[in-house]
Amino acid sequence: MQVILLERVAKLGQMGDVVDVKAGFARNFLLPQGKALTASDANIASFEAQKAQFEARNLETRKEAEALGERLSGQQFIVIRSASDAGALYGSVTPRDAADAATAGGFSVDKKQVALAKPIKELGLHDVHVLLHPEVDVTIQLNVARSEEEAELQASGKSIQELAAEAEAEAEFEIAELFDDIGAAAADDDDMIPASDDGATDNTEETAEEK
Repeated sequence: MQVILLERVAKLGQMGDVVDVKAGFARNFLLPQGKALTASDANIASFEAQKAQFEARNLETRKEAEALGERLSGQQFIVIRSASDAGALYGSVTPRDAADAATAGGFSVDKKQVALAKPIKELGLHDVHVLLHPEVDVTIQLNVARSEEEAELQASGKSIQELAAEAEAEAEFEIAELFDDIGAAAADDDDMIPASDDGATDNTEETAEEK
C-alpha cells in the first residue's frame, strides 16, 4: 500500500515522501495518527497545495519539542516496584509507567512517546528513549528500586548485586560479633568459679597427724 508521509517517520522517510507500507501498518498506525495519507492523486495534490503549511507546523512543533528536550534529556526518575532479592520485578515497568514518572516530575510526556524495546523486568538504572517529535529523540533514565533509600544508593552507582553483597556481609559481621560476645561472656563466667579447696583439706589432715 502506498502512502504520502505528512511528517518524518523513522525508517520510512521524510515529509512528502511516497512510500510503500503494509496495509495493516497504514490503517492501524500511520493513517489514524495523522502521519500519512493514502497516496491517491487527490491526496498528493492536496499535500502539495498545503506543503508550506505542513512545513511551518512541523517547524513550530519541532522547536517546542527541542525546548522540552533540552530540559528533559538526561533526567532520572524513580519508579518504586516490588521485587525479589535477586532483583527480578513482580511485574514490569511499561511505557505508561515511564510517562507517568516523567509527568510526575514536571514534564509533559505521553506513553506513546516512550520507546521501550521490551518491558523493564529488573531493578536498576535503565535508559529509555522518548520521542518528543519525529525529529527530536531524547534519553531519560528510570531508577527502578524497592524503596526511595534503595533508589538513592543505586543513583550513587551501586548495583542491586552490590547492595545484596553488602547486606550479606553486614549480616555475617553481626553474627560473628554475636559469637564473639558469647565467647567473651563464657570466659568471664569461668573466671568467676571459686578456686579448689583441696589444699585446705590436706592441711587439716596434716595437723591431725601431728597431734
